[in-house]
Order: sequence, then structure tokens, then C-alpha cells
Amino acid sequence: MKHKHLNMALGLYLSYFLLGMVNIILASNMSFLSEQLNVEKTDISLLISVVGIGHLLSINISGRFSDRYGRKPLVVAAALLYMVFLIGIPLTSHYQIAMGLAFVAGICNSLLDSGTYPALNEAFNEAAGTATVLLKAFISFGASLLPIMINFFIVHELFYGLVFFVPALLFLCNGLLLMKVSFPKIKEEKVSQETRSETASSTGPKLWKEGAALILLGFSSVSLFTVVQTWLPTYGQEVLHLDKMKSIGLLSFYSTGGLISILLLAVLLKRTIKPITAIVILPSFAFLALLLLIINKNPTLIAVNAFCLGLFMSGIFQLTVTVMIELFPHNKGVSVSYISAAASIAFIVIPFITGLFIKYLGVSSVFVLDLVIAFISTILALFIYMRKRNKHSELILEK
Repeated sequence: MKHKHLNMALGLYLSYFLLGMVNIILASNMSFLSEQLNVEKTDISLLISVVGIGHLLSINISGRFSDRYGRKPLVVAAALLYMVFLIGIPLTSHYQIAMGLAFVAGICNSLLDSGTYPALNEAFNEAAGTATVLLKAFISFGASLLPIMINFFIVHELFYGLVFFVPALLFLCNGLLLMKVSFPKIKEEKVSQETRSETASSTGPKLWKEGAALILLGFSSVSLFTVVQTWLPTYGQEVLHLDKMKSIGLLSFYSTGGLISILLLAVLLKRTIKPITAIVILPSFAFLALLLLIINKNPTLIAVNAFCLGLFMSGIFQLTVTVMIELFPHNKGVSVSYISAAASIAFIVIPFITGLFIKYLGVSSVFVLDLVIAFISTILALFIYMRKRNKHSELILEK
């Protein structure tokens, strides 16, 4: 039997497929944009940072809008505004306008996150972990397709802006689709006696305990893969003495591991394990993979190591959002906004910090830092897991 919100889910997944393209579209067209805007390539990297700033400044507001006005207006607005960004960037010759459009893209990201995660959780409550983790898979698919599109347009000597216009057209079509489909209604949930007991109990989930731990885990989960995606090729070249092509190829092994991880999680979360268990397992194994990367200097094993890093780092952020919604279900949009804000800070701060580490301590120090982050992530996940288990045990004793 067809799920009544299947069309909604397909529209949301298409949005995240396109988001995978948008996430790397400025960096992938850096040479074209720097020439068009008459600026240095470093100025284009500043545009990328402006996207993160726009996301950070708007995520809390969009989360509150999501809880108040519903999920549908936000995801539709995000699709239409992304179209403005994608059409505007290749057509403007003014850097200031490009910065404004980049800020708009950051707002779009906030609207999309605040509407999508709660909507999927409400529509597929029995398989919320699977539904949200699949978003990561669609992001990966989009990010994988964009370089192929760019190469196609270059080979055929077509205007580079077409790589912006194609997703813009798809966002328009998807926005129109999302206008027509039904979303789960936001309604005052009837709080069960057990939930009342949890809320009243001293062991119930507290925003300043479990919530704070999850927000920190949102920051650390993004930090983990940001370090690897940014610096793994450099590590391959400078520490393992691989040539440039093989070093860049490590990211392919990493991406393959990440994609397989998402597909496995999509199955396991539905049948075997719970999201709160998975967020303990993944960072702990990521810690071991990073430890092996630092200890092992054998170039022949680095491909397997890169695959394992992708396998154990992908999906942690989406699982963290799922657990946050589970523990704080009455303000889903706001709950998502806290985790997304932490992720935005990580995207802004971690490249800066690791750049300093590279400059003064070398590339190996960056992966030692990532090892520490993986250890902290594991401790945070264990704290959340133990708090939830202890709370459940005390409720049973109270009964």
C-alpha cells in the first residue's frame, strides 16, 4: 500500500539531492566565478563562508517558524529562493550582489532543514531514523553528479552557468510539486501518562543536559568529516608520500564508504538498531579508524582506511537530529535548529582552526585533533545513551 506522504518524501529527497549540488557549486566553479566577478579565488571562498553565516543567523528563526506555521511553507520557500540564488550567481558581475545571494542560500538551507527533518519525522514516525539518514544519501548523490555535469559542459564548450540553471529549473519544478502534496498536520500531541511522568521526573530529558550534549554532538559530528574531506588528500601527499592523483582518489574511497554506510543504516535502523544506539557505535569506530590512520604509515592500506572513515563518519549528524527530535518532540523545528546551528559553527570554525594547525604543526596534527573530536563524540553519545536508559529504568521502577 502506498504511503500517504510518499510524494512529500520524494519531493524532500529531491531537494536534498539538489542541495548536494549547491553545497559544492561555488567551490567547483571557483575559477569561472573569480574571473566573472573580477576577484581573487580567496574571495570566492569568502562567499562560501557567507552561506554558512546566513545559515547560522537564520536557523533559529526558521525553526520557530516551522513549529508555528508548518513545514510546507518553509520547504516551498527554500526551493523557490534557491532558484533565485542559482540564477543570480552566474548572471551578476557585482561581488556585493553575489555576497547577498550567498547569504540567501544560507537562509534557504535553514528553511530546508527546519521543514524537512520534522516533516519526515512526523510522516514516518515508525522509521524516522531511516527516513532522515536517507537525506545524507541524496546529498551524496547530488555532490557526485555535479562534477560530471561540469565536465560535460566544459567538454562541449557551453556556458558554465548552465550548471547553475539546471538545478534552478529542478528546484522550480520541485517547489511546484511540494505546493501540491500533503504534509503531516502539526497538532497538539496528546501527552501520555508515561510522557507526563518522564517530564515531571528528574530523570526526564533536559535541554541543558541531553539537549546540550546533542548540540555538541552535532558540532563534533560535522567537525569529524569536515577535517577528513578537507585534509585527507594533503595527508596522503605529505605524510604517506602518495602522488597527487592517488591522494585525491582517497576521497573516492571515503565517499564510497559513506554511501554504503547510509544504505546500511537505512536498513538497520528500520529492523535492528535504534538511532540512539547507532550514535554511540559510529563515532567509537571512527575513533579506531582515525587511530589506525595516524599509527599506520603503510600506503597500501590507506585506501581501506579511507573507506572505513567514510563508513563510520557518515550519518552521525542525521542520527543526532533524529534523537534530538525523539527526546524533545513538542518543538521539532526548534530542536532541529539547535543542531543545525552547531553544524554551521563547525563549518565556519573548523576550517580556520585546522588551517592554523597545518601552518604551525603540520597535517598530522589535524588528524590528531580529529581523533580527539571522535573521542569526545563517543563520550557525548554514551552520556545521552546512559541518561535515556537510566530514565527508562526509573520509570519502570516508579510503576
